[in-house]
Amino acid sequence: MPSNLPRFKAAACHTSSVFLDAAKSAEKACDLIAEAARNGASLVAFPESFIPGFPVWAALQAPIMSHDFFRALSAQALRLDSPELTKIRMAAKRHGVVVSVGFTEGTVASLGCIWNSNLLIGDDGAVLNHHRKLVPTFYEKLVWAAGDARGLRVAETSVGRVGMLICGENTNPLARYSLMAQGEQVHISTYPPIWPTRPSKEKGGYDLRKAIEIRAGAHSFEAKCFNIVSSACVDVGMRDALGQANPAMLDMIEGTPHAVSMILDPTGQIISSVLSESEGIAYADIDVAHCVEPKQFHDVVGYYNRFDVFSLTIDRSHRDPAVFIESERRELADNAAQPREMLRPVDFERLAAD
Repeated sequence: MPSNLPRFKAAACHTSSVFLDAAKSAEKACDLIAEAARNGASLVAFPESFIPGFPVWAALQAPIMSHDFFRALSAQALRLDSPELTKIRMAAKRHGVVVSVGFTEGTVASLGCIWNSNLLIGDDGAVLNHHRKLVPTFYEKLVWAAGDARGLRVAETSVGRVGMLICGENTNPLARYSLMAQGEQVHISTYPPIWPTRPSKEKGGYDLRKAIEIRAGAHSFEAKCFNIVSSACVDVGMRDALGQANPAMLDMIEGTPHAVSMILDPTGQIISSVLSESEGIAYADIDVAHCVEPKQFHDVVGYYNRFDVFSLTIDRSHRDPAVFIESERRELADNAAQPREMLRPVDFERLAAD
Protein backbone atom coordinates (compact mmCIF):
# COMPACT_ATOMS: atom_id res chain seq x y z
CA MET A 1 0.00 0.00 0.00
CA PRO A 2 1.14 3.61 -0.56
CA SER A 3 2.88 5.26 2.38
CA ASN A 4 -0.01 7.72 2.80
CA LEU A 5 -2.23 4.89 4.09
CA PRO A 6 -0.67 4.24 7.49
CA ARG A 7 -1.49 1.70 10.17
CA PHE A 8 -1.55 2.83 13.79
CA LYS A 9 -3.32 2.57 17.15
CA ALA A 10 -5.72 5.33 18.21
CA ALA A 11 -6.70 6.27 21.76
CA ALA A 12 -9.96 8.02 22.70
CA CYS A 13 -9.73 9.38 26.24
CA HIS A 14 -12.97 9.19 28.19
CA THR A 15 -11.97 11.40 31.06
CA SER A 16 -12.94 14.23 33.37
CA SER A 17 -11.25 17.60 33.62
CA VAL A 18 -9.81 18.89 36.85
CA PHE A 19 -12.81 21.18 36.97
CA LEU A 20 -12.00 24.84 36.28
CA ASP A 21 -8.26 24.27 36.79
CA ALA A 22 -6.36 24.61 33.52
CA ALA A 23 -2.91 23.77 34.91
CA LYS A 24 -4.02 20.54 36.59
CA SER A 25 -6.14 19.53 33.59
CA ALA A 26 -3.07 19.97 31.36
CA GLU A 27 -1.01 17.83 33.75
CA LYS A 28 -3.68 15.15 33.60
CA ALA A 29 -3.60 15.29 29.80
CA CYS A 30 0.17 14.76 29.81
CA ASP A 31 -0.21 11.74 32.10
CA LEU A 32 -2.83 10.22 29.80
CA ILE A 33 -0.67 10.90 26.73
CA ALA A 34 2.15 8.99 28.41
CA GLU A 35 -0.18 6.11 29.31
CA ALA A 36 -1.62 5.90 25.79
CA ALA A 37 1.86 6.01 24.25
CA ARG A 38 3.01 3.17 26.52
CA ASN A 39 0.10 1.15 25.17
CA GLY A 40 1.21 1.78 21.60
CA ALA A 41 -1.07 4.66 20.59
CA SER A 42 0.06 7.10 17.90
CA LEU A 43 -3.03 9.34 18.12
CA VAL A 44 -4.58 10.51 21.40
CA ALA A 45 -7.85 12.47 21.54
CA PHE A 46 -9.26 14.44 24.48
CA PRO A 47 -12.85 15.68 24.99
CA GLU A 48 -14.53 18.96 24.19
CA SER A 49 -13.48 21.78 26.52
CA PHE A 50 -11.23 19.38 28.41
CA ILE A 51 -9.26 22.38 29.66
CA PRO A 52 -10.60 23.53 32.07
CA GLY A 53 -13.99 21.75 31.87
CA PHE A 54 -17.42 22.04 30.30
CA PRO A 55 -19.71 24.91 31.47
CA VAL A 56 -22.69 22.71 32.28
CA TRP A 57 -24.02 25.31 34.74
CA ALA A 58 -25.31 27.30 31.77
CA ALA A 59 -27.96 24.62 31.30
CA LEU A 60 -28.91 24.31 34.94
CA GLN A 61 -29.47 27.81 36.29
CA ALA A 62 -30.28 31.30 35.08
CA PRO A 63 -27.41 33.38 33.68
CA ILE A 64 -27.91 35.98 36.39
CA MET A 65 -26.87 33.30 38.88
CA SER A 66 -23.74 32.22 36.97
CA HIS A 67 -21.40 35.21 37.04
CA ASP A 68 -18.92 33.51 39.36
CA PHE A 69 -18.71 30.46 37.13
CA PHE A 70 -18.17 32.63 34.04
CA ARG A 71 -15.42 34.61 35.75
CA ALA A 72 -13.72 31.38 36.82
CA LEU A 73 -13.89 29.93 33.31
CA SER A 74 -12.63 33.15 31.71
CA ALA A 75 -9.72 33.28 34.16
CA GLN A 76 -8.71 29.76 33.10
CA ALA A 77 -9.09 30.36 29.34
CA LEU A 78 -5.92 29.67 27.37
CA ARG A 79 -4.17 31.39 24.50
CA LEU A 80 -2.16 29.35 22.01
CA ASP A 81 1.15 30.30 23.61
CA SER A 82 -0.02 29.40 27.14
CA PRO A 83 2.22 27.27 29.38
CA GLU A 84 -0.53 24.64 29.61
CA LEU A 85 -0.80 24.08 25.85
CA THR A 86 2.98 24.29 25.51
CA LYS A 87 3.29 21.49 28.08
CA ILE A 88 0.89 19.31 26.08
CA ARG A 89 2.76 20.05 22.87
CA MET A 90 6.02 18.99 24.51
CA ALA A 91 4.36 15.78 25.75
CA ALA A 92 3.20 15.01 22.20
CA LYS A 93 6.75 15.51 20.94
CA ARG A 94 8.35 13.55 23.77
CA HIS A 95 6.13 10.52 23.16
CA GLY A 96 5.92 10.92 19.37
CA VAL A 97 2.12 11.00 19.19
CA VAL A 98 -0.49 13.17 17.48
CA VAL A 99 -2.75 14.84 20.05
CA SER A 100 -6.17 16.48 19.80
CA VAL A 101 -7.26 18.53 22.81
CA GLY A 102 -10.31 20.69 23.50
CA PHE A 103 -9.94 23.91 25.50
CA THR A 104 -11.62 27.21 26.28
CA GLU A 105 -9.67 29.87 24.42
CA GLY A 106 -9.14 33.47 25.48
CA THR A 107 -7.79 36.52 23.67
CA VAL A 108 -5.70 39.57 24.52
CA ALA A 109 -8.38 41.68 22.84
CA SER A 110 -10.97 41.00 25.54
CA LEU A 111 -11.27 39.67 29.08
CA GLY A 112 -14.71 38.23 28.45
CA CYS A 113 -14.68 36.89 24.88
CA ILE A 114 -13.90 33.17 24.95
CA TRP A 115 -14.23 30.36 22.40
CA ASN A 116 -14.82 26.63 22.46
CA SER A 117 -11.67 25.53 20.64
CA ASN A 118 -9.72 22.46 19.64
CA LEU A 119 -6.02 22.04 18.88
CA LEU A 120 -4.44 19.35 16.74
CA ILE A 121 -0.78 18.81 17.63
CA GLY A 122 1.69 16.83 15.52
CA ASP A 123 4.04 14.15 16.81
CA ASP A 124 6.82 16.76 16.64
CA GLY A 125 4.89 19.16 18.92
CA ALA A 126 3.90 21.51 16.09
CA VAL A 127 0.39 22.97 15.94
CA LEU A 128 -1.24 21.44 12.86
CA ASN A 129 -4.71 22.95 13.21
CA HIS A 130 -6.55 25.35 15.50
CA HIS A 131 -10.34 25.22 15.30
CA ARG A 132 -12.99 27.33 17.01
CA LYS A 133 -16.49 25.89 17.21
CA LEU A 134 -18.50 27.64 14.52
CA VAL A 135 -21.74 27.97 16.50
CA PRO A 136 -22.13 27.45 20.26
CA THR A 137 -25.12 25.19 20.81
CA PHE A 138 -28.25 26.29 22.72
CA TYR A 139 -27.18 27.53 26.19
CA GLU A 140 -23.49 27.48 25.21
CA LYS A 141 -24.21 30.84 23.57
CA LEU A 142 -24.27 32.31 27.09
CA VAL A 143 -20.61 31.33 27.47
CA TRP A 144 -18.71 31.03 24.19
CA ALA A 145 -18.46 33.28 21.13
CA ALA A 146 -19.07 32.02 17.59
CA GLY A 147 -15.92 30.87 15.84
CA ASP A 148 -14.88 31.11 12.21
CA ALA A 149 -13.75 28.64 9.57
CA ARG A 150 -10.00 29.16 9.88
CA GLY A 151 -9.73 25.68 11.43
CA LEU A 152 -12.16 23.92 9.10
CA ARG A 153 -9.22 22.02 7.67
CA VAL A 154 -7.87 18.51 7.25
CA ALA A 155 -4.25 18.18 8.36
CA GLU A 156 -1.66 15.86 6.86
CA THR A 157 -0.18 13.90 9.76
CA SER A 158 1.90 10.81 10.40
CA VAL A 159 -1.34 8.86 10.97
CA GLY A 160 -3.15 10.09 7.87
CA ARG A 161 -5.34 13.04 6.94
CA VAL A 162 -7.05 14.18 10.15
CA GLY A 163 -10.08 16.44 10.56
CA MET A 164 -11.92 17.42 13.72
CA LEU A 165 -15.29 18.86 14.74
CA ILE A 166 -16.66 19.79 18.14
CA CYS A 167 -19.89 18.29 19.49
CA GLY A 168 -22.90 19.68 17.59
CA GLU A 169 -20.75 20.51 14.56
CA ASN A 170 -20.90 16.78 13.88
CA THR A 171 -24.58 17.35 13.11
CA ASN A 172 -23.80 20.07 10.52
CA PRO A 173 -23.80 18.42 7.07
CA LEU A 174 -21.93 21.30 5.43
CA ALA A 175 -19.16 21.41 8.04
CA ARG A 176 -18.77 17.64 7.75
CA TYR A 177 -18.77 17.75 3.97
CA SER A 178 -16.09 20.44 3.95
CA LEU A 179 -13.78 17.97 5.72
CA MET A 180 -14.77 15.10 3.45
CA ALA A 181 -13.90 17.27 0.45
CA GLN A 182 -10.35 17.63 1.79
CA GLY A 183 -9.70 13.89 1.78
CA GLU A 184 -10.38 13.22 5.46
CA GLN A 185 -9.30 9.74 6.53
CA VAL A 186 -9.47 10.05 10.33
CA HIS A 187 -12.15 12.17 12.00
CA ILE A 188 -12.03 13.34 15.62
CA SER A 189 -15.35 14.08 17.37
CA THR A 190 -15.33 15.64 20.84
CA TYR A 191 -18.17 15.93 23.35
CA PRO A 192 -19.05 17.11 26.90
CA PRO A 193 -19.86 14.73 29.79
CA ILE A 194 -23.61 15.47 29.78
CA TRP A 195 -25.88 17.82 27.84
CA PRO A 196 -29.10 18.42 29.78
CA THR A 197 -32.02 20.08 28.01
CA ARG A 198 -34.74 19.29 30.57
CA PRO A 199 -34.81 18.30 34.23
CA SER A 200 -33.86 14.62 34.19
CA LYS A 201 -37.20 13.54 35.67
CA GLU A 202 -39.13 15.07 32.78
CA LYS A 203 -39.77 13.24 29.53
CA GLY A 204 -38.32 14.46 26.25
CA GLY A 205 -34.82 15.28 27.44
CA TYR A 206 -31.82 15.01 25.14
CA ASP A 207 -30.10 11.61 25.11
CA LEU A 208 -26.50 12.59 24.48
CA ARG A 209 -25.23 9.04 24.17
CA LYS A 210 -27.82 8.15 21.54
CA ALA A 211 -27.13 11.36 19.63
CA ILE A 212 -23.39 10.64 19.59
CA GLU A 213 -23.95 7.08 18.36
CA ILE A 214 -26.16 8.30 15.50
CA ARG A 215 -23.93 11.09 14.27
CA ALA A 216 -20.65 9.18 14.73
CA GLY A 217 -21.95 6.29 12.66
CA ALA A 218 -23.37 8.64 10.05
CA HIS A 219 -20.11 10.51 9.52
CA SER A 220 -17.98 7.37 9.38
CA PHE A 221 -20.36 5.83 6.85
CA GLU A 222 -20.75 8.94 4.69
CA ALA A 223 -17.12 10.04 4.74
CA LYS A 224 -15.76 6.46 4.64
CA CYS A 225 -13.34 7.39 7.39
CA PHE A 226 -12.39 6.28 10.90
CA ASN A 227 -14.04 8.26 13.69
CA ILE A 228 -12.33 8.80 17.05
CA VAL A 229 -15.02 9.85 19.54
CA SER A 230 -13.72 11.36 22.79
CA SER A 231 -16.18 12.51 25.45
CA ALA A 232 -15.79 13.83 28.96
CA CYS A 233 -17.31 12.31 32.08
CA VAL A 234 -18.70 13.74 35.31
CA ASP A 235 -16.47 13.42 38.36
CA VAL A 236 -16.62 14.36 42.02
CA GLY A 237 -14.91 17.70 41.40
CA MET A 238 -17.59 18.86 38.96
CA ARG A 239 -20.40 17.62 41.22
CA ASP A 240 -18.93 19.36 44.25
CA ALA A 241 -18.53 22.66 42.41
CA LEU A 242 -22.10 22.57 41.13
CA GLY A 243 -23.56 21.43 44.43
CA GLN A 244 -21.79 24.09 46.47
CA ALA A 245 -23.06 26.81 44.15
CA ASN A 246 -26.61 25.51 43.89
CA PRO A 247 -27.70 22.09 45.22
CA ALA A 248 -30.64 22.13 42.81
CA MET A 249 -28.21 21.67 39.92
CA LEU A 250 -27.32 18.20 41.18
CA ASP A 251 -31.00 17.25 41.24
CA MET A 252 -31.33 18.55 37.68
CA ILE A 253 -28.61 16.25 36.32
CA GLU A 254 -29.44 13.15 38.35
CA GLY A 255 -30.18 10.46 35.81
CA THR A 256 -29.20 12.59 32.79
CA PRO A 257 -27.73 10.36 30.04
CA HIS A 258 -23.92 10.39 29.97
CA ALA A 259 -21.76 10.78 26.90
CA VAL A 260 -19.85 7.93 25.27
CA SER A 261 -16.33 7.44 23.87
CA MET A 262 -15.49 4.92 21.16
CA ILE A 263 -13.80 4.41 17.79
CA LEU A 264 -15.60 3.50 14.56
CA ASP A 265 -14.41 2.17 11.21
CA PRO A 266 -15.35 3.50 7.73
CA THR A 267 -18.52 1.39 7.66
CA GLY A 268 -19.80 2.89 10.92
CA GLN A 269 -19.01 -0.20 12.98
CA ILE A 270 -17.57 0.21 16.49
CA ILE A 271 -14.08 -1.31 16.68
CA SER A 272 -13.08 -0.34 20.24
CA SER A 273 -14.38 -0.71 23.74
CA VAL A 274 -17.28 1.63 24.58
CA LEU A 275 -16.83 3.87 27.62
CA SER A 276 -19.57 5.90 29.27
CA GLU A 277 -19.98 5.68 33.03
CA SER A 278 -16.35 5.61 34.16
CA GLU A 279 -13.01 7.02 33.05
CA GLY A 280 -10.70 5.11 30.76
CA ILE A 281 -9.11 5.01 27.31
CA ALA A 282 -10.68 3.28 24.31
CA TYR A 283 -8.13 1.86 21.86
CA ALA A 284 -8.40 0.56 18.31
CA ASP A 285 -5.99 -0.53 15.61
CA ILE A 286 -6.53 1.48 12.44
CA ASP A 287 -5.54 0.69 8.87
CA VAL A 288 -6.29 3.72 6.71
CA ALA A 289 -6.32 1.46 3.64
CA HIS A 290 -9.73 0.26 4.85
CA CYS A 291 -11.14 3.64 3.76
CA VAL A 292 -10.66 2.67 0.12
CA GLU A 293 -13.13 -0.15 -0.56
CA PRO A 294 -16.26 1.63 0.81
CA LYS A 295 -15.51 4.48 -1.62
CA GLN A 296 -16.47 2.10 -4.41
CA PHE A 297 -20.07 2.27 -3.21
CA HIS A 298 -20.58 5.94 -2.25
CA ASP A 299 -17.89 8.54 -2.81
CA VAL A 300 -19.71 11.81 -2.14
CA VAL A 301 -16.61 13.90 -2.91
CA GLY A 302 -15.98 11.93 -6.11
CA TYR A 303 -18.19 10.21 -8.64
CA TYR A 304 -21.18 9.82 -6.28
CA ASN A 305 -22.09 13.49 -6.56
CA ARG A 306 -23.24 16.07 -9.07
CA PHE A 307 -20.92 19.04 -8.97
CA ASP A 308 -22.88 20.61 -11.82
CA VAL A 309 -25.92 20.64 -9.51
CA PHE A 310 -24.42 21.27 -6.05
CA SER A 311 -21.65 23.59 -4.91
CA LEU A 312 -20.23 24.60 -1.54
CA THR A 313 -18.06 27.60 -0.73
CA ILE A 314 -16.21 27.92 2.60
CA ASP A 315 -14.84 31.29 3.73
CA ARG A 316 -11.81 30.53 5.91
CA SER A 317 -10.78 34.15 6.45
CA HIS A 318 -10.14 35.23 10.05
CA ARG A 319 -12.81 37.22 11.87
CA ASP A 320 -10.69 39.63 13.88
CA PRO A 321 -12.08 42.66 15.78
CA ALA A 322 -10.00 45.13 13.80
CA VAL A 323 -7.44 45.35 11.00
CA PHE A 324 -4.52 47.68 11.72
CA ILE A 325 -2.45 49.22 8.92
CA GLU A 326 0.89 50.49 10.16
CA SER A 327 1.99 54.00 9.08
CA GLU A 328 4.92 52.79 6.94
CA ARG A 329 2.70 50.45 4.98
CA ARG A 330 0.14 53.22 4.54
CA GLU A 331 2.98 55.43 3.28
CA LEU A 332 3.92 52.79 0.72
CA ALA A 333 0.33 52.63 -0.47
CA ASP A 334 0.12 56.42 -0.70
CA ASN A 335 3.38 56.57 -2.63
CA ALA A 336 2.20 53.98 -5.10
CA ALA A 337 -0.72 56.21 -6.01
CA GLN A 338 1.46 59.31 -6.68
CA PRO A 339 3.53 60.36 -9.75
CA ARG A 340 7.13 59.22 -9.52
CA GLU A 341 8.49 62.75 -9.04
CA MET A 342 6.29 63.19 -5.95
CA LEU A 343 7.34 59.99 -4.15
CA ARG A 344 8.31 60.42 -0.51
CA PRO A 345 11.26 58.47 0.95
CA VAL A 346 10.37 55.33 2.92
CA ASP A 347 12.56 53.75 5.59
CA PHE A 348 12.70 50.25 4.11
CA GLU A 349 15.08 48.96 6.78
CA ARG A 350 12.59 49.80 9.52
CA LEU A 351 9.73 48.39 7.45
CA ALA A 352 11.59 45.09 6.97
CA ALA A 353 12.30 44.92 10.69
CA ASP A 354 8.60 45.30 11.43
